[in-house]
Amino acid sequence: MFTGIIESLGEVVNITREGTNIHFDLKSDITSELKIDQSVAHNGACLTVVEFPSDSVYRVTAIDETLKKTSLGEWAVGHKVNLERCMIANGRLDGHIVQGHVDTTGMVKKIENVDGSWNVFIEHPESLNNMTVPKGSICVNGTSLTVVHSSPTEFSISLIPYTWEHTNFHMLKEGDKVNLEFDILGKYVSQILARREG
Repeated sequence: MFTGIIESLGEVVNITREGTNIHFDLKSDITSELKIDQSVAHNGACLTVVEFPSDSVYRVTAIDETLKKTSLGEWAVGHKVNLERCMIANGRLDGHIVQGHVDTTGMVKKIENVDGSWNVFIEHPESLNNMTVPKGSICVNGTSLTVVHSSPTEFSISLIPYTWEHTNFHMLKEGDKVNLEFDILGKYVSQILARREG
C-alpha cells in the first residue's frame, strides 16, 4: 500500500531482458535503506527488490503483465523514475490510498505553464474503472494528485512548483505515456452500480 507521495527520483542504470521479463537496475538515494523482497512503487507500479548489483544500485523485475499495463517497457538507461516505499502502518496518509497496481497508461495531451504552476491534461481509454471526478484523487506516475477537470476520456491536474521539481513531471513532454491508477473507492462504487444495473 502506498500514499502517492514521492520520496525520491531513481535513475535507470541498466536493463536486462530475460524471456518476457525485464530486469531494471536503478540508482537512488534510498538504495541503502532497501532490502530484498521490499515493495517499491516505480512511477506508480509496485515492483519487488530482488537483488543489489552494487552498494548504490538495486534490481527489480517487471513481468509481461506489468509491461503490458504500464509504460515501463519504454524505459531506457538514464530514465528518471518516481519512487515511493510502501506506507508505514502508523504513518500519515498524506496522499490517498494507492495500491501500486497500474490500471492503464494515459497520454500527455497538453502542458500549460501558468506563471509558477503547471496544468497537465491527460487522455486515457474510456472504461468503467477509468473514472475521475473533479476534486477527486488520481495517481499519475505514482504521484497522488487532485483532479481539476474531468471527462470520460480525459482529466487535468495542476502542479505546484515543489511537485513539478521533485518528481519526473518536469521531464514530461506532450505525447509522453504516463502510468495511471484510478481511485480504488471509485472503482468499487462503479462496479457495485454496474452489477445493480446488470
